[in-house]
Amino acid sequence: MFFSRISSDANRFNIVSLTTCCKTMINKEKFIRKIRIGRLRTFGGRLLIYAFLTGISYLLLFPFLYMVVTSVKNYSDLYDFTVKWVPHEFHWQNYAIAYNLLNYWNHFGNSLMLTTVCTLGHLLSASFIAYGFARYSFPGKKILFFILLLLIIIPPQVIIVPSYMLFSNINWERSYLPLIVPCFFGAGLKGGLFIYIFRQFYLNLPKDIENAAKIDGCNYLQTYLKIVLPMGKSSLLVALILSAVWHWNDYYEPSIYATGSSMILLPQKTYMLTELVSNPPFELISQFVTGEGNPINTATLMAGTVMCLAPLILLFSVLQTRFMEGIERTGLVE
Repeated sequence: MFFSRISSDANRFNIVSLTTCCKTMINKEKFIRKIRIGRLRTFGGRLLIYAFLTGISYLLLFPFLYMVVTSVKNYSDLYDFTVKWVPHEFHWQNYAIAYNLLNYWNHFGNSLMLTTVCTLGHLLSASFIAYGFARYSFPGKKILFFILLLLIIIPPQVIIVPSYMLFSNINWERSYLPLIVPCFFGAGLKGGLFIYIFRQFYLNLPKDIENAAKIDGCNYLQTYLKIVLPMGKSSLLVALILSAVWHWNDYYEPSIYATGSSMILLPQKTYMLTELVSNPPFELISQFVTGEGNPINTATLMAGTVMCLAPLILLFSVLQTRFMEGIERTGLVE
C-alpha cells in the first residue's frame, strides 16, 4: 500500500514535470518567435530609416555633386544631355580659366582678412556680452536679451537703408569698417545668435569654479579670461565656424560697402562670373581658347564656385567632429 502510493505520486510528479517542460518549451518557442519577429521589424524599420536618410542626403548633396561634375566637363559634354555624372573627358582647364578670371589670390586675401577680423570681433564681443547676461542681474535684463534675440530674426535688408545713411554720414562708405566695427559690439551678421550660444554655455557652467578663482585672488576680468573663457572652447568653436562660414559667404552687405575694385571679395568676384558667362567679351574669349566652343561657359562658372567654397569645405572637414560636440555642449540640441 505504501509503495503503491509512492509510485502513484511519482507518476503524478512525472506528469506534472512533463507538462511543465512542455509549457516551458512552448513558451520558449513563442519567445524565440517574438524575438525573430522583433528583429525583422527592427531591421525593416532601420531599412526604412536608412532609405529615408539616404534620399534626404542625396537631395542635399545633389547641387554640390552637380557643381563638381559640371566643373570638369568640356564644351561638348556640357551641352550633351545624355552625359549625367561621368563626362567623356575630364577638362581640368576650366579651373585654370576660372583661376585667372577670378584673380583668385588677391580676392581670396580680401575675403580671408575680412572673415578673420569679423570672426574675432564676434568671438570677443559676444562672449563678453553673454557672460554678463548669464551671471549678472540688472534692470531690464530680460527685455534687453529679447531685443538681442530679435537680431537673429530681423534680416539685414530691413535695416540696410538707415545703416547706409549712418555710415555714409561718417564717411565709412567704400570701406570695410561698416562690416567690421559692428562685430566688435555684438552686432553684425548673426551677432544675436552667438550671444545666445555663449549664454547657454555659461548658464550650464557651475558657479563654484568662479567662486574658487575669486577666493584665490582673481578679479572679475581675470576669472573670465583665465578660467571661464578657456573652459568654453566648445562654444568658441561653434561660434567660430558659424561666423567664418557666414562672413565668407556674405555677398549682400559687401556689395553695398566694399565697392572699390581692390576691395572686392571672392564671393563677389565669383558672382561677377555669371555676367561673363552670359555675355563674354570677344577679346576675353580669345585669351582662353583651348578647343571647340566658348571656353568661358557654365563649366568655368562651376569651377570658380568650387574654388570659392574650397576653404569652407576644408575648414568644416577638419573641425566637423568638434563642431558637433560643441553644438551638444552649448545646449542648442538635446
